[in-house]
Amino acid sequence: MADPSSYRPSPGQIPDSPGVYKFRDEHRRVIYVGKAKNLRQRVANYFQDLANLHPRTRTMVTTAASVEWTVVSTEVEALQLEYTWIKEFDPRFNVKYRDDKSYPYLAVTLNEEFPRVQVMRGAKKKGVRYFGPYGHAWAIRETVDLMLRVFPVRTCSAGVFKNAARTGRPCLLGYIDKCSAPCVGRVTPEEHRELAEDFCDFMAGRTGTYIRRLEKDMTQAAEEMEYERAARLRDDAGALKRAMEKSAVVLADATDADLIAVAEDELEAALQIFHVRGGRVRGQRGWVTDKVEAVDTSGLVEHALQQLYGEERGDAVPKEVLVPALPEDTEAVSQWLAERRGSQVSLRIPQRGDKKDLMATVQRNAQQALGLHKTKRASDLTTRSRALEEIAEALGLDTAPLRIECYDISHLQGDDVVASMVVFEDGLARKSEYRRFQIKGFEGQDDVRSMHEVIGRRFKRYLQEKERTGEWEEPQVTAPGATGPAPGVTGPVPAPVLTAASPADEIEPREDDGRPKRFAYPPQLVVVDGGQPQVAAAKRALDELGIDDIAVCGLAKRLEEVWLPDDDDPVVLPRSSEGLYLLQRVRDEAHRFAITYQRAKRAKRIRSSPLDDVAGLGETRKQALIKHFGSVKKLRQATIEEICEVPGIGRRTAESVAAALASTAPAAPAVNTATGEIMEEDDGGAS
Repeated sequence: MADPSSYRPSPGQIPDSPGVYKFRDEHRRVIYVGKAKNLRQRVANYFQDLANLHPRTRTMVTTAASVEWTVVSTEVEALQLEYTWIKEFDPRFNVKYRDDKSYPYLAVTLNEEFPRVQVMRGAKKKGVRYFGPYGHAWAIRETVDLMLRVFPVRTCSAGVFKNAARTGRPCLLGYIDKCSAPCVGRVTPEEHRELAEDFCDFMAGRTGTYIRRLEKDMTQAAEEMEYERAARLRDDAGALKRAMEKSAVVLADATDADLIAVAEDELEAALQIFHVRGGRVRGQRGWVTDKVEAVDTSGLVEHALQQLYGEERGDAVPKEVLVPALPEDTEAVSQWLAERRGSQVSLRIPQRGDKKDLMATVQRNAQQALGLHKTKRASDLTTRSRALEEIAEALGLDTAPLRIECYDISHLQGDDVVASMVVFEDGLARKSEYRRFQIKGFEGQDDVRSMHEVIGRRFKRYLQEKERTGEWEEPQVTAPGATGPAPGVTGPVPAPVLTAASPADEIEPREDDGRPKRFAYPPQLVVVDGGQPQVAAAKRALDELGIDDIAVCGLAKRLEEVWLPDDDDPVVLPRSSEGLYLLQRVRDEAHRFAITYQRAKRAKRIRSSPLDDVAGLGETRKQALIKHFGSVKKLRQATIEEICEVPGIGRRTAESVAAALASTAPAAPAVNTATGEIMEEDDGGAS
């Protein structure tokens, strides 16, 4: 725990202008980002008596090791910079909303020559018009199916579109008049784009124009006794009305607005957003967050506005945003929203009428979402906490291992030897931290030696990061391979410098700017897939680097025993233990990740053949050789005269083939692990 007074800046150093400040921990990671109208007043508040601080603020300032700030011109610039840094650095003590699901949108790809209507999830793309989000994808498809009668816009994929253009025949939707079939030239690109834009206008709420136009055309067709056309127009108008009826009118004045409601307790908060366009609810979404910083309802609303509109422009920001509490600096937030929309945005609390009643409905949804989230998460949080406590107790650790790294070795009979590193934080997989290794220090099959190499490489990089970020004192090293003491590291320490002889296929970490790095953070526990030999190899690698503050254990598959270094007997956890279940999940995930990588490498190797190196031998003649002899193994045993018997193969080519195969040693035969049977290579594959 750090003493805030150790890094407290003097009051004269801090400017009294608007700006954004960052707290960093001892690893230089950004752990909190905030903004202020007056930096001097705001930052000084963090360095008062710890007893006067909110518990979460107290935890943050004692975790931090430094503070820095950036001065900006206006409060709006501070708001934008705060959002940018929160998104970039992902600070652990900032409120971050997370979707409880991936919501689908109705998207129109106006960035294509022939715009397409489709369901989209995930990040928004430039040039695509989005409507929603919707609760279910089937709701989008039902709406689109009704509207294609009137707006027959393309809905097919690029492959289907190109195939139809090539054959000159449209798909089924083109034959039943639910697509204007631009693929075969029934409409021009300009006409099709106009249809797509009309579709977007209707979805945006401008519905009356199209229905009145259809009804007028229907009446005119009936007067001209074109009854079939009048009936078709009547059905089109009915389809549009049914599409509109799927979202009831909630605001009679056809308002475009977003309504945001917050339900919260001491630990968590749930957010609900209703998107109202043209007076109708066009979409709904919900977020939840842990209250990791001391923040009230107005602060939660401000964070929500940043996340909701930080990437949006134009009409995606509505004219009205209705909230349960106004942000602390309402004027700056309103100006920021107006800049993103391009016109004035009203940010206010509804006081009466339909909007207040609708806000009450949104609030009820938020309360229900928070209750449901807590019900689902309670057992999960309890289980994970109990699992970590059981592991700490079984292994004799001082604290629960909040970061666990697990390593596994994978190969096929000594070929394509690889290793995996998976990371679990707070009992949950952190896939962005997963890493893969190629074993480069030696050839052949030796799991123990492989484990030693991988652990050594990973923690050499960790020591290198500590030295680079200045966490070490100046090492007492005069030459590569020399040793010297370092804070927190005991025993002889090789200089943490990767030389040409140090195999490392990992990418160098980024500059020290607070962003996550590949090997910067140490785990509290290293788990290896294996028994006593693998555990001993991992411990030896750590000892050679002088690292003695990281626990090591192994999980053997046969009896699910937990092995500790230097112990002759394993630790046996009860089969019903949550701690054992967590270790199994970590081990199985490492195995899955390793074998996936190994299979990918093997597949790439198998696709290559010794025949690839024969000059002038193309695919056709390669296939002819394999077809004639049945396999590369039998081709290798053939004489030059026998190879010359293959049509299209002359003597010079036959000699080149024989020489190439002779210089390539045959691979070890495959073995059926269930029966022990040696499997002959007769499938025509490369050896």
